[in-house]
Amino acid sequence: MAKEALLIVDMSNDFVADNGTLTVGKPGQEVVPYITELATNFLEEEHVVVVAMDAHQPDDPHFELWPPHNIVGTEGQKLYGELQQWFEKNENRENVLYIPKTNYNAFFKTDLAETLRGRGVEKVHTVGVCTDICDFLTVAGADAEGFKTAIHKQGVATFTDLGETSINHMKTCFHTEIIE
Repeated sequence: MAKEALLIVDMSNDFVADNGTLTVGKPGQEVVPYITELATNFLEEEHVVVVAMDAHQPDDPHFELWPPHNIVGTEGQKLYGELQQWFEKNENRENVLYIPKTNYNAFFKTDLAETLRGRGVEKVHTVGVCTDICDFLTVAGADAEGFKTAIHKQGVATFTDLGETSINHMKTCFHTEIIE
């Protein structure tokens, strides 16, 4: 049986908490219970769960475009709320992975594609923030690596009005399955 993977993208304190430096705020907070339940279900079905997290150094040139965020080792880079508790409870399980990333696309200059292929994964499901930036580009990266893709509308959020447009582009451009 082919495995699937759930990618939890950038659900950090800096992106989700009210006081995060680049926060989506309430829309990001509202998807946490859905993501936590989905991640639990993926593990119960013996699929893979990947936490793909921005991991920046304090002098990262990325901060010329964005406020400093997700600096390695800070509270801001930790998973938000109950997702951190879920991760701490499950991080030592074989099918739970943590992938630090320095780009919007979780597949860019990481070993994510090889790792997923090595585990027999054929389809990648994406949740997290931001729908129109890191989620969109991670889905594009998964597609470029030859994976089937799915996006969970109840598990994504953004701070712009481009969320729905981005989801439609994923469906059109990458044949992404849209899960309501």
